[in-house]
Amino acid sequence: MENTKSIYLSLVVAVAMTMSAMAQGPNANFTKKGKLTEIELKRWSHLDLEKDSIPGMSIDRVYAELLKGKKGEKIIVGVVDSGVDIDHEDLKSVIWTNKNEIANNGIDDDKNGYIDDVHGWNFLGNIENENLELTRMMKKGDDGSQAYKDAKAEFDKKFEALLANKKQVDEIFNANKILVDHFKKEDFTIDEVKAIKTEDAEIKKSMEVFTKIGKAGTALMTNVNKFKTQVYNQLNFNYNLEYDGRKLIGDNADDINDKIYGNNIVYGPDKEGALHGTHVAGIIAQSRNNNIGGDGVADNVEIMSVRAVPNGDEYDKDIALAIRYAVDNGAKVINASFGKNYSPHKQWVYDAIKYAESKDVLIIHAAGNDSKDIDVEPNFPNDSDDKKIEFADNVITVGALNYENGKKVVANFSNYGKLNVDVYAPGVKIYSTTPNGEYQYLQGTSMASPNVAGVAAMLRSYYPSLTAKQVKQIINTTGTTSTEEVIVGGNPKDVRPFNQLSTSGKMVNAYGAVIMAEKMTKKEVKKTVVKKNKKEKKSSLKVKNEFVD
Repeated sequence: MENTKSIYLSLVVAVAMTMSAMAQGPNANFTKKGKLTEIELKRWSHLDLEKDSIPGMSIDRVYAELLKGKKGEKIIVGVVDSGVDIDHEDLKSVIWTNKNEIANNGIDDDKNGYIDDVHGWNFLGNIENENLELTRMMKKGDDGSQAYKDAKAEFDKKFEALLANKKQVDEIFNANKILVDHFKKEDFTIDEVKAIKTEDAEIKKSMEVFTKIGKAGTALMTNVNKFKTQVYNQLNFNYNLEYDGRKLIGDNADDINDKIYGNNIVYGPDKEGALHGTHVAGIIAQSRNNNIGGDGVADNVEIMSVRAVPNGDEYDKDIALAIRYAVDNGAKVINASFGKNYSPHKQWVYDAIKYAESKDVLIIHAAGNDSKDIDVEPNFPNDSDDKKIEFADNVITVGALNYENGKKVVANFSNYGKLNVDVYAPGVKIYSTTPNGEYQYLQGTSMASPNVAGVAAMLRSYYPSLTAKQVKQIINTTGTTSTEEVIVGGNPKDVRPFNQLSTSGKMVNAYGAVIMAEKMTKKEVKKTVVKKNKKEKKSSLKVKNEFVD
């Protein structure tokens, strides 16, 4: 097997030349033998490719070998998402508190426009469900643009598919009801269905439904019920031209200057609706080494919850204001696990990204779960509107890795792009916090992004002199790479070298990142000392010359 080592493009040539072999990352061509144990699966993203043959980020190794005994600065991480359960047993100790706000006094103590924003802000108020952006475009009507035409074609196609899915699940549920009545029990097998002797037309039709599926019983119906919920939610909210969730807030979503709306309940009207954001927050910062749940990537952070992502597409206005809120309240890293295909007010978001850049804030963004090439297909927000040149240097876009190394190492749902995806990180079966004290495995680039946000927060905590731009470059250049071919977009016929699927061609590796951060900061200290000595020497000469005169 070829022993391919990572090659690092240094931020400074001198750093690259002096980097030790330890910082050069593990070989990406190892393959995990056999199934992962439950313990390995629960923390696979923290494990090490070289030591464990699992394509994790080497988090455990970093704490054991490089950061042991060291103390970092507290870093605020803004989680712009569906909300965070701030009372969760494994999160409550790491939740950000606004020291300039007095809780529950009904006064805007810090005069930022948001009353009692003690742990963040909820820009969605009581909204849980929303239209997709293309549905909102349909409601506004044909403006003659190509974007509208594209949205209309996509809307019609997906709506038709949803109606077909609805017909299918309704048919299965009806068939199941009839057979439950026939058998006088809820759990029955496909063999029992096939063995029925009847002339009843309804029972015959129900038999045909399950015979086509090839399965029957409560296990099947549990999965069908999940699918039914998804289909009905999409029809009732996401694609429903009559639904208007925004009226629950009362602001003008097309006016960026209408800024003060929402409330301070950062998990939203129902904690269960904050599942996504709570899971993301846990990946970044759930308490380490407390023997409950899992461990967060970063050990010295505070989570600021900024609720702006509903069940449906986020509004550009909410995202733009959420980013600005996080920046203005001290976040140094922002996780953005959301995205959509259409963005009518994208410039508001771009301006917010550039504002974050001006304040030295790093944004980590999920690449998306559509198995598509985002160099050629739309995906918002992004940091290169023309798909070629970045307008800001503070965004890392993250694709998702699978725990299976080799050909299947890229998650089958993950978007990709040589120009517009920066790096890859663990995103399949990630174990983390969920509302009301629970823990679950979830997957998506939404899980890969906070893994990287955790690494970024770790670097900014232990090496606070590093800028957002430097942290981005360190993460992009110190990962693990490989020329090995992998399956792209879940299509077994589409196989490409892993290093061609992103700008860096790498998997995030915290071990190499910390080594480079250490070397860079030491070099900066040395340069500062040299400058200081030169300045003092020059000053001394000046005094001596003045004395001689």
